[in-house]
Amino acid sequence: MYGRLGAVLAMSALLVTGCSSGEDGSDSAAPESVSAAPSEVSGNITVFAAASLKATFTQLGTMFEAAHPGTDVAFNFAGSSDLVAQLTQGAPGDVFASADTANMTKALDANLISGEPENFATNTLIIVTPPGNPKGIASFADLADTDNKVVVCAPQVPCGAATTKVEKATGVDVAPVSEESSVTDVLGKVTSGQADAGLVYVTDASGAGEKVTSVAFEESAGAVNTYPIAVLSDSQNSAAAKAFEALVVSGEGQKILGDAGFAAP
Repeated sequence: MYGRLGAVLAMSALLVTGCSSGEDGSDSAAPESVSAAPSEVSGNITVFAAASLKATFTQLGTMFEAAHPGTDVAFNFAGSSDLVAQLTQGAPGDVFASADTANMTKALDANLISGEPENFATNTLIIVTPPGNPKGIASFADLADTDNKVVVCAPQVPCGAATTKVEKATGVDVAPVSEESSVTDVLGKVTSGQADAGLVYVTDASGAGEKVTSVAFEESAGAVNTYPIAVLSDSQNSAAAKAFEALVVSGEGQKILGDAGFAAP
C-alpha cells in the first residue's frame, strides 16, 4: 500500500554515517525526502508510536540521539487508534508509527501526514498464558471456553482488529473478560495473574520472556499486521523527523526490529 521502501533502505545508511565528501572533494548529501545532513538535524522531536513498539523505538531513539548530538527524542506510546484520536484533536507531534495500515489511513484522510508513509515491519498474534500454562490452553479454539479468563485488545486497536479477523475466519467466538486499549495492557493482565490467557503480538511475548508461556496458533498467519511510519504534516522539526523515519527503515533499524521478533514488511 505504501511504496518507496526499497529506495529508503538504499539511502538509509546516510542517517548514521552522515554526509561525507567524495573522492573528488564534493559533498554527497542525502536526498531531502529521505534524510538530512548532520548540520540540519538538531532540536527535539516527538514520536507517536504504537504500544508494541516501545522497546524497539526507545532503543532507536537512543541511537538517534547518539548519532545527532543535541537532539532529543520524546515518545508517546499508546494504541494506534488512541494516537490518531490525539493527533486529530491537535496534539503536537513529528512522527507517527502505527501498528496497522488502517489507522495510518485515518491519519492520511485527516490530512495529518506529510508525504507517503513507509511500511517498516509486520507482526503476528500469539497466545500468552501465565508461566507453565496452568489451564493447558493449546489452541485458538480454547479461548472460547468460558472457564478460561481471556483478555484481548479492543476491536478498534490493531491487535483487536487482528483478533476479530481470526475469529471470523475460524468461526470461533472469544468471550473476553476485558478488552484493552493497547496490547501492552493485555500483556499486563496476563503477567499480573488477572487472566488465564491473552492475545498479544509475537514481539510482546518475546519481550516478556519467562513471565509468560507462549502458545502459537496457525490461524494467526491470516491476520498479519503491517506497520507504517510517516512524518506528521504539522511537525515543527521536519528535518529531524525525516531522519528518524530513515533510521527506522535503515539496515540498523531493521536489525533492531528483527531481533525483537518483528518480520520484514
